[in-house]
Amino acid sequence: MKLMDRTVRVDIDRDRCIGCGACVAVCPSETLSLKDGKAVVRGAHSLSCGHCEAVCPEAAVSVR
Repeated sequence: MKLMDRTVRVDIDRDRCIGCGACVAVCPSETLSLKDGKAVVRGAHSLSCGHCEAVCPEAAVSVR
């Protein structure tokens, strides 16, 4: 059985991020959080599901 690669592949453009928290709210693996009014990657694992990218109103989040 092959295990899912849960390497974090999320990038946040801090210049575009408005700190709304939408990406944090939808992240099922709690990989993102807000720090100093901006979204940041805090977790060591991610589902790479793309929910955070889909809800960002400023297109500041990208999942590779």
